[in-house]
Amino acid sequence: MQPWITLDRILNVNYDYIERRIVDFIRTYVNSVGAKGAVIGLSGGIDSSVTASLLVRALGKDKVLALIMPYKTTPPEDVKDAIQLAQMLGVKYDVVNIDPIRASFSSTIPAFKESEIVANGNILARIRMTILYYYANLNNMIVAGTGDKSELLIGYFTKYGDGGVDILPIGDVYKSQVRMLGRRLGLPDSIVTKPSSPRLWEGQTAEGELGVSYADIDVILHALVDLRMNPQKAQEATGKPLNLIEQVWRRVVTTEHKRRTPVVPRIGLRTIGLDWRMPVHYNGY
Repeated sequence: MQPWITLDRILNVNYDYIERRIVDFIRTYVNSVGAKGAVIGLSGGIDSSVTASLLVRALGKDKVLALIMPYKTTPPEDVKDAIQLAQMLGVKYDVVNIDPIRASFSSTIPAFKESEIVANGNILARIRMTILYYYANLNNMIVAGTGDKSELLIGYFTKYGDGGVDILPIGDVYKSQVRMLGRRLGLPDSIVTKPSSPRLWEGQTAEGELGVSYADIDVILHALVDLRMNPQKAQEATGKPLNLIEQVWRRVVTTEHKRRTPVVPRIGLRTIGLDWRMPVHYNGY
């Protein structure tokens, strides 16, 4: 059987609709919670750049605050791209060097080990989250996250780090689609073509760490999640190796805890997170 779920299928979507839907979502949410705008961490990568551009379209440049938070392993070109984008969008931005904050962890935590690159990388993400919320509190703003659908589904983010946000505007847009959207939004080629990376340690790239391209990930996720196929059906529809499909699916399943609020044991008549949910912006009785 000829594979019919291809990257072209993933990319063949209505980007005008996606832009309008996200812009409306941002504007509605910010207004409904009574916030004055949005704070975003700007890394110089495709996800944060697209999200920042959409925030400006939704709220106006005066209601968007960008924070650029480099660490010593952050490539200088990333900082340059982030600053240039902030200037291009006309938003206010601050550059916050997190080196001394990170250094305080190694000097004060007895069990700290420099060799634990993943745990230490997660510290960087959580430091940035704390700074974002500090600025948000000062300015009565929300924190806009930059995770895309691919990253969210495979759990490629730090719990309570870059995952600790108020909204995820591009959270239902696959990585491959985000790049196409970035081109349509007029982002510089240096950003659109840059390999994705959380930049949590030197030389880190997303695809290098995952061992699979986002092009393959997106095709597989579309089959497994959007079309609700089992791995065998997904293999027939995509033509991808079954072991690769199962690898991606394992990441989806084992990272579900990252996409949920903390689990609460049921004791009373109604339990928070199970059968007690309220709209975030509900203010009535």
